[in-house]
Amino acid sequence: MDLGLFLICFVIFHPQFKPMKEESILVTGAGGQIGTELVEALSKRYEKVYPADIRLPNHPTKNFIQLDVLDKPRMEEAISDLKISQVYHLAAILSAKGEQNPMLAWEVNFKGTLNVLEIAAEKKLNRVFCPSSIAVFGPNTPSVNTPQHTITDPTTIYGVTKLAGERWCVHYFQKRGVDVRSLRYPGLIGYKTMPGGGTTDYAVEIFHEALKNNHYTSYIAPDTRMPMMFMPDAIRATLNLMEAPTEQITIRSSYNVAGVNFTPRELSAAIKKQLPDFNIDYQPDFRDLIAQSWPSSLDDSAAANDWGWKPAYDLEKMVKEMLLQLQAKLV
Repeated sequence: MDLGLFLICFVIFHPQFKPMKEESILVTGAGGQIGTELVEALSKRYEKVYPADIRLPNHPTKNFIQLDVLDKPRMEEAISDLKISQVYHLAAILSAKGEQNPMLAWEVNFKGTLNVLEIAAEKKLNRVFCPSSIAVFGPNTPSVNTPQHTITDPTTIYGVTKLAGERWCVHYFQKRGVDVRSLRYPGLIGYKTMPGGGTTDYAVEIFHEALKNNHYTSYIAPDTRMPMMFMPDAIRATLNLMEAPTEQITIRSSYNVAGVNFTPRELSAAIKKQLPDFNIDYQPDFRDLIAQSWPSSLDDSAAANDWGWKPAYDLEKMVKEMLLQLQAKLV
């Protein structure tokens, strides 16, 4: 056996070898907090991944497409030209920014999602991911261990758009045969990018300020509890859902997924264990009122039973990893 053939056989039969999957994937909103890390993860598993965003990236990005999700003809053209088989639709205006510009949030979040679903039906795409959020819940939703099926009465335009999106997902699955899947993301915490205008952004900002200034002023009140998830768990949940066999998916609106839940007081105490000089004060604003209308914890048993969801990070493990990674970036 010559050396080249030996190396090929070694790689293919190595226990950690995973062949790239033959799919062409479009990721809208790829420049955002989730999109940045999801594109990276998808590129390790699939041959062709096309990140798309309305804004140009600030660094060279392989296969990047500038795309406005409100421009349906342009999106159709891109999906046809690139032979796209799956779309991960992340483009959205988040909760805090949505309250400041509700009409823009409605246009982008609702019409953008509808454009993606309609194209998926027309082009018969293999699968579509249209994430939702805990913002679909409201003040009349059971707050503790919020059930999968319960009252949804959102108080923010972001929540309204996400709830409308969930119902359209069900419609397009039942009436048009689109294999659309969704997660109700809680607050997401990551170290690779800064968040983009959500109510839960404090849980990322606090780490940056702790390392830079040993101090953080929280716009969320000390004992307001919210469900959160470390970004590696969020990416894994997304991929696990999208790669699960179709027969295992029983929820076509959106799955509850839980990671950790905590208050600003509890998060700051966990940071203080690692950075003893850190301190926090509180100046709650309108974002705290939004947070108080959301659940404090989620029942994600449907996701666990259907496709084996289980988070890998608790609060202590997440805090240690966040500080470790951000310290390395600062150095």
